[in-house]
Amino acid sequence: MGAAELRRAMEDMRVAAHRLTARPVERIWGCSALPPPFSSRGSGGAPVGEVWFEDESGRRPDLLVKYLFTSERLSIQVHPGDAAARALGHAFGKDEAWLVLDAAPGAVIGLGLRAPLSKAALRAAALDGSLEALVDWRPVQAGDFLTSPAGTIHAIGGGLVLIEIQQNLDLTYRLYDYGRDRALHLDQAVDAADPEPARADPGSRPISEGRVALSEGGAFVIERWSGPRTCRLEAGADTPVTLVTVSGSGAIGDLSLQPGTAFLVDGPATLALEQDAIVLAAYTGAATRPELLS
Repeated sequence: MGAAELRRAMEDMRVAAHRLTARPVERIWGCSALPPPFSSRGSGGAPVGEVWFEDESGRRPDLLVKYLFTSERLSIQVHPGDAAARALGHAFGKDEAWLVLDAAPGAVIGLGLRAPLSKAALRAAALDGSLEALVDWRPVQAGDFLTSPAGTIHAIGGGLVLIEIQQNLDLTYRLYDYGRDRALHLDQAVDAADPEPARADPGSRPISEGRVALSEGGAFVIERWSGPRTCRLEAGADTPVTLVTVSGSGAIGDLSLQPGTAFLVDGPATLALEQDAIVLAAYTGAATRPELLS
């Protein structure tokens, strides 16, 4: 065995892939019965709206993966950008992206406004309830992918199952909540909001066979990888990659990739995807990393 092969073999011996722990989160707009592979988490009691994937070691990755299950609309809300979040002592703001896994007939996601508003008009519309009609409600179906940069006014509708990938900040400002008995955050929301139509999504871009960039140019990149494929994933401690299995099966090192699982990979590892596998790969930075797979 040559020096390069020995080095790679030694790298593969360390634990480079870490399975993230799924934690159910109750939400008033959630569901009492969840679809597979989360069926056991919906017990018929308090509705579960989200499943968060967290690192049991106590580390806080820069990106957070969630599954969302909605029985009714979420609040019309906004998240702060990097500058506003850092002024409050946080590391960064909150960009988000969603992959729709399932959608009931007529399901919608509100993304941006139908026309620009002044900050004063935005506040007035939130107070009198007319904001609901000013949001750009878009029909969605399984397979749709949407991005919501920080500052975008948005609301996820009912009847949806989504994978959400976001910057790891739990800070939401509600503008309007359909009369529910929950606090609003008008001052912070109006200040953080870009009260205008959402920025046009440039769409997906092929990188190579079985590898597509779904989102780039923002706080993080999301790629879609499909099988069959066996290769090395060149992640590192300073350049970790989060993997989420959408469908099918595969392996990262000696760990099994299945729907309903997520992994943080912070070192070189062997990736094997079966013919039916579709995996989302997310990492921080604005630009794709072509050298990530070799």
